[in-house]
Amino acid sequence: MLEFIFLLPLSMTIPTIFAWGIFEKAGRKGWETLIPYYNLYVFLKIIKKPFWWYLLLWFPYINVFMYMLMLVEIAKCFNKFKLWEQAVAVVFHIFYLPYLGWSKDEKFVDPDDRPQIKKSWVREWVDAIIFAVVAASIIRAFLFEAYTIPTSSMEKTMLVGDYLFVSKIAYGPRIPMTPISFPFVHHTLPFTKSTKSFVEWIELPYCRMPGLTKVKHNDPIVFNYPEGDTVSTRFQSNRSYYLLVKEYGRDRVWSDKRNFGEIVARPVDKRENYVKRCIALPGDTLKIIKRQVYINGKAVETPKESQTDYYVVTDGSSFNPKILENLNIDKPMRLPQPGMFKMNLTLEAKEKIESFSIVKGIEPIIDPPGKWDPITFPFDSAYKWNRDNYGPIYIPAKGVPIPLTLRNLPLFQRLITVYEGNTLEVKDSTILINGKPADSYTPKLNYYWMMGDNRHNSMDSRYWGYVPEDHIVGKPELIWFSYNDGKIRWNRLFTFIK
Repeated sequence: MLEFIFLLPLSMTIPTIFAWGIFEKAGRKGWETLIPYYNLYVFLKIIKKPFWWYLLLWFPYINVFMYMLMLVEIAKCFNKFKLWEQAVAVVFHIFYLPYLGWSKDEKFVDPDDRPQIKKSWVREWVDAIIFAVVAASIIRAFLFEAYTIPTSSMEKTMLVGDYLFVSKIAYGPRIPMTPISFPFVHHTLPFTKSTKSFVEWIELPYCRMPGLTKVKHNDPIVFNYPEGDTVSTRFQSNRSYYLLVKEYGRDRVWSDKRNFGEIVARPVDKRENYVKRCIALPGDTLKIIKRQVYINGKAVETPKESQTDYYVVTDGSSFNPKILENLNIDKPMRLPQPGMFKMNLTLEAKEKIESFSIVKGIEPIIDPPGKWDPITFPFDSAYKWNRDNYGPIYIPAKGVPIPLTLRNLPLFQRLITVYEGNTLEVKDSTILINGKPADSYTPKLNYYWMMGDNRHNSMDSRYWGYVPEDHIVGKPELIWFSYNDGKIRWNRLFTFIK
């Protein structure tokens, strides 16, 4: 962590090296630009800003904003007061600083001798808006972001209509991979269905700053949808593009725009945001037996608010909706058989239902072992798994070789190709990675296994596999607002997420 603190201002101290000519015009020595960290101190002396500005350059994320202000101030020292001129100084500083320093037409003016420029009310408003947008964008990218729960996959922990603050610094903020995009929009421009809100001609490699902690078992995590590299704009991430292709065929999915919309590709950081609980970490082996999760052979505690489906038999009577609402139990589904209901219950809710005088029996709904659900990962009949009986499956860890065979290849095929960018072929029973025979593969990233607390109503790792570390967005920390069916859920406001 100490090393990271000293590296923080490097992104500012390196471009300052190009200000050699500016330093000389300001009466300083040009070689002072070559001394890391010290050059920033001299920079601030030139624009005559207090020492506390220098101290702020050592704080993560704030330093980016402070350096932008420094670039604007140095532009003013060359009488660059127009908005576009200051924007050029900020965006293209690596080229603009040498130009100001070496151009004979550009004269340095000491900040104390600068003319006072009276801004019009329009310019005042424009500057204020730009300041707010830049500051908010930095906060959103590096500190925290607001997020809405769109589905019931995490009930009862997080409910549809919950508004969360997601901490980016918990696990370390990602450097934006698509840095140029429309502010405060995720992947699609407002009022359009498929127009991208970002440009792809500048893409940065995955890089994550150090965080406050590491991902742990049972942490709730916000991450980018792993299968969201390609989506139908008609369904977005509600239905996987790959499952649509299996069900309807690729030709129809791509040509039938009425039913499927446009088919678009998205980079990692512009894929839909999901929220689930991390069940298994890199290097773990996971298995599910009759709904019970085992990690490395040991049964793990089921989250308190976890829900699964049950058949509930009554004496023929129905449940009082008001009583169920007061007990925070979802409305049951009536089945054709008299007195038979299907209910989604936590263990606590199950015990409450069992105490009802009208209830004659409760039976858990469990898919039997060996019954293959073809939509479960890895979508291969050799792995006859389902949502309640799954695995064993190994969660890949960075730098740990995975032995490859023709049988286990389906488990790692997407990891090798989509997530880590290799080519993969099988010729004459030989596995070829990037054209070379391979009997093992060493992952470049860590991987995680995510599952929703609403275990029978969650599309999670059981259906699309591992979550790469470069997809992790942050940790949901606080519910700041909660609203559903026209009502504010006051009891959920400003509650912390566990």
